[in-house]
Amino acid sequence: MGGTPKQLLKLGATTVLGATLAVARSCPFDQLIVTLGRAADAVRKSVVLDGIDIVLADDHAAGCSSSLRAALPWVDPRADGVVLMLGDQPSVARRTVTKLVACGRGAPIAVCRYDDGIGHPFWLGRSVFGALSELHGDKGVWRMIESGSFDVRRVRIDGTTPLDVDTWDDYERLLASVAQ
Repeated sequence: MGGTPKQLLKLGATTVLGATLAVARSCPFDQLIVTLGRAADAVRKSVVLDGIDIVLADDHAAGCSSSLRAALPWVDPRADGVVLMLGDQPSVARRTVTKLVACGRGAPIAVCRYDDGIGHPFWLGRSVFGALSELHGDKGVWRMIESGSFDVRRVRIDGTTPLDVDTWDDYERLLASVAQ
């Protein structure tokens, strides 16, 4: 995306990641963990990370699974599970996360069931941490969800799947949605 990590693209007075973290900070979480990859230094210079546990994913090129594997050892041992939010999906609403946790807690996995399909964020219960630590690739969690090997609770969320910024077109759509 023009050499700039997508998480550091400007979004209002902050960045895409900064806006995502604002949502996470507004949620009743006891702990926030952010996994950083190749752009770690740039992220640290551009995004306020106070009060967040920062984890480096050495094999970040291996996809989202590597970030999750790197973060799992840092999860507070008292936590029932984790909410997996994407750093390039700032339009996830606080009420979505709150409903996901309320309805998903106790399930091995819970996903958001939007009007147009399944999407992030995901609830991942402690009972699946072992399986999560074995994942590889960018779609490892999706493969777990779709495998039929785990009980997956689908939490009904009104509206469409929040935009995931993967292309310039996605970014332009995000900017347009914020301007409305």
